[in-house]
Amino acid sequence: MPRKPSAGALAELRSVVGDGGWRDAAQDLEPYLHDHRRLFHGASPLLLLPASVAQVTEILRICSREQIAIVPQGGNTGYCGAATPDESGSQLLLSLRRLNRIRSIDAVNDSMVVEAGCTLAEAQAAAQSADRLFPLSLGSEGSAQIGGNLSTNAGGTAVLRYGMMRDLVLGLEVVLADGRLLAGLKGLRKDNTGYDVKSLFIGAEGTLGVITAACLKLFPRPRDVATALVGVDSPQQALALLARLRSAAGGALTTFELLPRRAVELTVEHVAGVANPLPQDAAWYLLIELGSPNPNQGLEDLLGAELTAAGAADRALLATAGTQAAAMWKLRESVPAAQAKHGASLKHDISVPLSAIPQLIDEGAELVRRLAPEGELIGYGHAGDGNLHFNVSQRAGQDRAAFLARKNALEEALFDLVERLGGSISAEHGIGRLRAAQFAHRADPVELALMHDLKRTFDPQGILNPGKVLLA
Repeated sequence: MPRKPSAGALAELRSVVGDGGWRDAAQDLEPYLHDHRRLFHGASPLLLLPASVAQVTEILRICSREQIAIVPQGGNTGYCGAATPDESGSQLLLSLRRLNRIRSIDAVNDSMVVEAGCTLAEAQAAAQSADRLFPLSLGSEGSAQIGGNLSTNAGGTAVLRYGMMRDLVLGLEVVLADGRLLAGLKGLRKDNTGYDVKSLFIGAEGTLGVITAACLKLFPRPRDVATALVGVDSPQQALALLARLRSAAGGALTTFELLPRRAVELTVEHVAGVANPLPQDAAWYLLIELGSPNPNQGLEDLLGAELTAAGAADRALLATAGTQAAAMWKLRESVPAAQAKHGASLKHDISVPLSAIPQLIDEGAELVRRLAPEGELIGYGHAGDGNLHFNVSQRAGQDRAAFLARKNALEEALFDLVERLGGSISAEHGIGRLRAAQFAHRADPVELALMHDLKRTFDPQGILNPGKVLLA
């Protein structure tokens, strides 16, 4: 079990990173002690900011010897408290933000090696400099770091075409709990030499090792892009259009986002510079994007023809310029900010099979009406891959405390529904501290036991991000 760090151990750790590589003043520590949503606020005696992998290995070696718990932290943009220390004041913070080099780019191999502290935007820019695309895209890409993206198996708006973060990784460099370095940065797409060990660290939220670098897949940059905002009457109609576009566009279909009318209304109301470009209201809106590296693919014509054939052209706007497409994306990406400005909200990141989306929305809305009448459902997101952000916003004029008191009952009922539909209670945001108890309660017992076995094997002293993902 982890122990409180001694003064001698803290001094030794400070000496490893040297001047400028640590913080212990309260005002310097404060930004690192709470999660992005401020659901959790912890304490720590020391923040370490290593500037090399060798420093990370030495830090872990000392922490292992002294049985000191350590919490890895990237850009601290997560939604589940996975990078926040607990309240004991005995856990150290390990920020990877100084490990931020682009080590190499191999355009022929369509790969690049980046360190964990690079922001997602920096990785995207590096790929672009080599006339390539790194396709992971998130609203927080300016501050979210690659190490955090890997540790949470980030999703985003392009999963439909390119997959989750796990699908974008060729190799990893990881420091283990005892300070050993797993040097696995091969840029291979075929490698059947034993177990796929790297996959264990992706989505593990820093509980099995500290990721310090990754070899990432790159793709040809899109040269032909078609973007449209489309109004539809129902989720069923949206799924019918999705099936049509998959058949017609194949791998060119990159984005298929679903927004209820209420989400659009809140965004237009609360976020400056956002407007609804469609001339009339719709019950539901779709943001659709096709992309191809072939500049002569004719995607705008293809998308327009399919919308016409589906009877949706009269409630659709195809972007004819980059500014129009950017406005459509701003409408979609501003939904969380609009909800925050509107009032309190209860957030759920869930996924179900595509065929179950209409039932999830119908039955979930009924749960909200019955169990949280002070709120209204704002269920939106990545309908193309079955992941909806099933959020409930406080209605104007309703009591905030009464609304928030509905959280546990609504969450339990909603997760029961998700399980019944064959879904997941965490599609892309992870488990962290927020969902650890629900995960322990709902996970398959055999699968959960295997995870605990892996944790004990990789981290026998329990010093890596304790209390996250798996309860003790």
